[in-house]
Amino acid sequence: NKIFSFVAEPLIHKLPVGATLIATSVVAPFTVPFKMALLLAVGIAMPFVLYQAWAFVAPGLYRHEKKLAVPLLVSSVLLFYLGAAFAYYVVFPVMLSFFVATTPHGVQMMTDMGSYLDFVMILLLAFGLAFEVPVATVLLVWTGFVKLATLKKNRGFVLLGIFIFAAFVTPPDAVSQSAMAVPMYFLYESCIWIAWFMRG
Repeated sequence: NKIFSFVAEPLIHKLPVGATLIATSVVAPFTVPFKMALLLAVGIAMPFVLYQAWAFVAPGLYRHEKKLAVPLLVSSVLLFYLGAAFAYYVVFPVMLSFFVATTPHGVQMMTDMGSYLDFVMILLLAFGLAFEVPVATVLLVWTGFVKLATLKKNRGFVLLGIFIFAAFVTPPDAVSQSAMAVPMYFLYESCIWIAWFMRG
């Protein structure tokens, strides 16, 4: 219950006075916090799971492959956590303020706790994956699948693709879309420099 209350805090602070989250199912007050705790446990355990996978694969890799694989593995986990934290602490307050402020007159905003959890999990996962852009780009350049010059040349198409991707995975408003697209493009530019440095 404490974990769910922490996750629901951004919305609770933005709701009008007297408004609260509601449960439209008899079992929701138990199952929703339980589901939240289970998902958090999976997220916390993921570095250990990835380490076990790495320990299985590592003996078959060359030394130069290990040198690149370890930083990429660590950075991918950290970037995922960073993306989720960015969504919770930066995007959620702005996004939820926008949604609450646009509630039509005469409509009482009463969000179901199960629907809110689904909404939060989708966005946390989306932002976590979005922050994996540097890892994916460095891998593409390192394997030779994409040339560094191609990344520099197609900046405009990448920017357009990022905004289209953000439009699909975020709520249908410009605030949420921009909150995801701008950091993604910043990460794309940073990974170009990282790939150039690694190549050099």
